[in-house]
Amino acid sequence: MEFPKLPPHSGSVLSVLDMHTGGEPLRIILSGYPEVKGDTILAKRRYVREHLDHLRKVLMFEPRGHYDMYGALLVRSELAEADLGVLFMHNEGYSTMCGHAVIALGRFAVDYGLIKAPTSPETQINIHCPCGLVKAFTQYSNGKTGAVRFHSVPAFAFATDVCVSVPGYGSITVDISYGGALYAFVSSEKFGLDVNKSKTRDLVDAAIAVSDAVKSQVKLHHPVSEDLAFLYGAILTDGKDAFSEEPTANVCVFADAQVDRSPTGSGVTARIALQYHKGLIGLNQTRSFKSGATGSVFTGKAIEETTCGDFRAVVVEVTGHAHYSGVASFTQESDDPLRGGFLLR
Repeated sequence: MEFPKLPPHSGSVLSVLDMHTGGEPLRIILSGYPEVKGDTILAKRRYVREHLDHLRKVLMFEPRGHYDMYGALLVRSELAEADLGVLFMHNEGYSTMCGHAVIALGRFAVDYGLIKAPTSPETQINIHCPCGLVKAFTQYSNGKTGAVRFHSVPAFAFATDVCVSVPGYGSITVDISYGGALYAFVSSEKFGLDVNKSKTRDLVDAAIAVSDAVKSQVKLHHPVSEDLAFLYGAILTDGKDAFSEEPTANVCVFADAQVDRSPTGSGVTARIALQYHKGLIGLNQTRSFKSGATGSVFTGKAIEETTCGDFRAVVVEVTGHAHYSGVASFTQESDDPLRGGFLLR
């Protein structure tokens, strides 16, 4: 039996394609959004936050999404060299960089014809993110896409060995690093936790406490734009920062207590920048990073030195695999009191 027609509804139909990268979801919005206005990618980010945020909630929140859903809205870029522009969304708002989404979009752009003449063995896709232009490289052979690697915007250690007072835990030393977004890094051992074995709820509580402490006690800034000068989340690690052939594990808790199922692409970028700054890893030393949540793995390496304002920075290459989950057309009924979405906390 076939069911080709849409159910009764009012308003526009939101069509999406779902993927995941190492378990972390990505809902790519294909159609149904109004025009996003703004002369720059950051202006567009401000526009959707101020004028179209109800649609983020429709697609990210229940009943169509869930607390940890993540989305991507393709927009026009003002950069001539960009193949596409993208705005990222989650349970709290709009992020500036998302590595797992870039990896997924690398496949999507080739598979869905956004790149007119893909090349083998790799096809380059220039993706304009709110943090800047990110170059992705998608494996492509015999018409099939595979792994995706990307080169980050300049990543840098913002501050190291910062002491913050964390209620319930006392004085905790953290590092803050930028990989397209700012993260606080701390070993889970300082909280008596194990990123691979502890309950997710306990890891989330510790990460939130760290994020809240940093936000209230540390003045953040970014040399390119104040739109980038905010703490996106906290990443709890296994403490194994010195270079090793063995994977090092971490769990990222970002936005409004959202848990990344993947090793976190921008988090890996920031963590490598931090390790490079501390002399724990050299250029072109490939490290494996494992998600404490799912066991999925990204690899990463610092590939060149650069600067970002007064910060010494590195460009980081991160590699991972994304997979398709399905497609959907979402509708709303005018008499549905929950049509705008809701979250259970």
